[in-house]
Amino acid sequence: QVQLVESGGGLVQAGGSLRLSCVASVSLFRFYNMGWYRQAPGKQRELVADITSGGSTNYADSVKGRFTISRDNPKNTVYLQMNSLKPEDTAVYFCTVPQSNYWGQGTQVTVSS
Repeated sequence: QVQLVESGGGLVQAGGSLRLSCVASVSLFRFYNMGWYRQAPGKQRELVADITSGGSTNYADSVKGRFTISRDNPKNTVYLQMNSLKPEDTAVYFCTVPQSNYWGQGTQVTVSS
């Protein structure tokens, strides 16, 4: 069983930054691909970014150049650094193991204009 716990969400003004963290309670974390998704009100959940066990990254076009996904394997943690935030980034952000049923509880990010 994998448990994922996100933190770091909050309210920020447009142009600001936040860093989300996700701690995974799992052994051999370094072998897992990890990802961040988000879901805005009335919209489907969408991929924000993912990172492979080898460190390769992939981003949604809407966040390229503004968001950075990274991982710290000894800490069992994956991060999402979000810069130049826009009101349209407002959503609940979820940590996940891609192609699995493992999801965190989500953390709210609200960007005010």
